[in-house]
Amino acid sequence: MLDNHGRRAARLLLGLAGAAVLAVGLGVAIPASPARAAPAAPGPSFTNPLVGTPNSADPSIAYSNGNWYYVATTWSNRIIMRRASTMAGLKTAAEKTIFTLSAGPGCCTMWAPDIQFTNNKWYIYFSAEASPGQGERRTSVLESNTTDPYGAYTYRGILNLEPDNGWAIDGSVVRFNGRPDHFVYSAFRGGEQGLFIAPMSSPTQVSRNGVRISSPTLPWERQGGAVNEGPYAIYNAGKTFLTYSASSCQTPDYKLGQLTWTGGDPMSASSWTKKPTPIFERSDANGVYGPGHASFVRSPDGAETWVVYHANSATSQGCGTTRTTRAQKINWNSDGSPNLGTPVRTGVSIAGPSGDS
Repeated sequence: MLDNHGRRAARLLLGLAGAAVLAVGLGVAIPASPARAAPAAPGPSFTNPLVGTPNSADPSIAYSNGNWYYVATTWSNRIIMRRASTMAGLKTAAEKTIFTLSAGPGCCTMWAPDIQFTNNKWYIYFSAEASPGQGERRTSVLESNTTDPYGAYTYRGILNLEPDNGWAIDGSVVRFNGRPDHFVYSAFRGGEQGLFIAPMSSPTQVSRNGVRISSPTLPWERQGGAVNEGPYAIYNAGKTFLTYSASSCQTPDYKLGQLTWTGGDPMSASSWTKKPTPIFERSDANGVYGPGHASFVRSPDGAETWVVYHANSATSQGCGTTRTTRAQKINWNSDGSPNLGTPVRTGVSIAGPSGDS
């Protein structure tokens, strides 16, 4: 059900199919990109960082019925959420604990929550240690009890992505037209951290273990350590792209790469093509280092796409709580792929997403 803000946003989207309007309003990724409406007025301006420390690494944002919902790594057994009527408002929004993990399947140092809407429920995928200090991380999922993303959640268990229930992090959902949803994540196999994908039998489980679709083989993926992690899907011009983070987050050279799905079985590595150069990286001129672990969200009117990511403000900062959440509008290349541009300098005024009021 849409509130007044949602109905106003819907009227701006008369050029879109009805199903697409609902999906945009609920923050659901649409694989087949619809025609975009003319942008409405921009929302309130803000400056990066959008959200400051300490709970601001590995961000994920959704927009639904007039509000933005934000989750990020907490390094604890708490999963917290911010809610605001504008993106700019997330900077000062209160933190609400929506779930507290307990020993067993996952209790500690929660990382990289990702919020998704499927079948009229909200799901939050995250990784955590099974018990204090164990170090072995599993990917688990929460399911909302209602259609309210700010309400109560129920723990639905581990996805069992890896053989022998092995280490798996940074998971998110990728959708394909006419195919089941798939889950993409990062894992170690053979001593190498790569990207894996598994078909989903439901929003809370996969039907088989994942298969590798990307390894850190290029020099810019191996700075400070050979890493592919943080995969996240973005859709445009009828194409499916998968962004990911490369190199060690301990270095200022943590950055984003891109895979493109070329058709065929998503479980086959040959169905994905890797862009040979990074798509988003450090800007010494703007004082932004290690930009990575990105997610994407559309503006309330559906006319814009925004990247939300974390980064540091000094080359000496690494993977810890110094990372802050940043956001900026993206553009598109001639082949339909995302053009993220250059990370915006801290403190520069950024006009908010169109229709965000």
